[in-house]
Amino acid sequence: YGLVFDAGSTHTALYIYRWPADKENGTGIVSQVEVCTVSGPGISSYADNPAGAGASLKPCLDKAMKIVPAEQQRETPTYLGATAGMRLLREQNSTKAEQIFAEVSKAIGEYPVDFRGAQILTGNEEGSFGWITVNYLLETLVKCSFTGQWTHPPAEDVVGALDLGGASTQITFLPGTTIVDNSTRAFLRLYGTNYSIYTHSYLCYGQKQALKMLMASLHQGSPSPKLSHPCYPAGYQENITTADLYDSPCVHAPSAPSPAEILTVTGTGDPAACSTAIRNLFNFSCVANGTCGFNGVYQPPVRGQFFAFSGLYHDLHLLNLTGGQSLSSISATIGRFCNSSWEKVQKEFPTMNRTHLRDACATSSYALTLLLQGFKFNHTTWHNIHFVQQVANVDVGWALGYMLNLTNMIPSETPHRVVGLQRSNWITATVLLAVMLILIFCLLTLVCCQNNSSGYERL
Repeated sequence: YGLVFDAGSTHTALYIYRWPADKENGTGIVSQVEVCTVSGPGISSYADNPAGAGASLKPCLDKAMKIVPAEQQRETPTYLGATAGMRLLREQNSTKAEQIFAEVSKAIGEYPVDFRGAQILTGNEEGSFGWITVNYLLETLVKCSFTGQWTHPPAEDVVGALDLGGASTQITFLPGTTIVDNSTRAFLRLYGTNYSIYTHSYLCYGQKQALKMLMASLHQGSPSPKLSHPCYPAGYQENITTADLYDSPCVHAPSAPSPAEILTVTGTGDPAACSTAIRNLFNFSCVANGTCGFNGVYQPPVRGQFFAFSGLYHDLHLLNLTGGQSLSSISATIGRFCNSSWEKVQKEFPTMNRTHLRDACATSSYALTLLLQGFKFNHTTWHNIHFVQQVANVDVGWALGYMLNLTNMIPSETPHRVVGLQRSNWITATVLLAVMLILIFCLLTLVCCQNNSSGYERL
């Protein structure tokens, strides 16, 4: 068994994995037993209450202890990996970040598991581990044939990974050209094959932070405390404070915002204005003769098939747009939804969470802008994107790749085929060998006795 806490910016989840102990490691043998969602926000939200971060993990750890057999718990590797939420907190206040890690480590340390530490993943690590996860599950790195031989699928079978979290977004793929910018290259050796992959993480361009940046841009473009939000359904209204709006390093406050100021936000349901406001969050200009994603970051042209997961899947799945529809069909559906009134969307989606329903136009429009203008997909390459939540009944994300890497379950060399016998066959073979030895012993004894008898007669 193996346990991994995915400590994201908006929530934490505990993944419980299992693999057969009597098999040699091979592709696809790890299975996801359970995923437990930790109640409450992400651990970075406990900056002023570090002990609360540790306490929040205990119900899921209790659940894991009921799943992992008692005799195996002490040898169960357990990890906590934190992503962009904790990266942002570390930038704001490194002391508070350290206090949170001390408390979560203390809480996990109270359980009889092999706790191997808590750490903040870099953006490139997050992208790389997500890429490893999806390719491991798809068996595109190495595959065991029907004859038991390990084979390497062609490099064209390897897929790219597109991830959208609450505070960052990652793009990772195997480009067809040399990677010019070393800061965007990750070198991996998996199953005896070298991979030079392109990966980059855009901090602050996760969904939650992007929506904050959008609201801040609307506020700074408005002369009054009454804001019109083109991505909110017409007729929706709420009040927010500037303190809540400018509580993140991703959102740059105007010179002297009044922390107690109350802003009244009214939805206008304007798809064109919504798309324009979202595009203004990005800088799409690129240096002369260069290729880039956005904000001047180098990116080679996208190549091959891609699997889009996490927020990218959920944002489009809300509107039932993850079934392989054409780009024009998806754009039209989002446009119609964004043009709807608050009353209409509530009737159309009566069971959807109120906040998710309010944000559905903004999040789906953001996902589309990120993929098309940000990552440079187009009408032709759009069909290469597959929106998924799971592959082979395992949630797609960085957690599995992280565990596989840290437990050395993905070796740098190709696995060797081991020819072995089942337990029953070993018992049969051992009995036969014992019988043969007894027969040989009896035969030798008989020969010796006959020799001794004939010698006595001659004498």
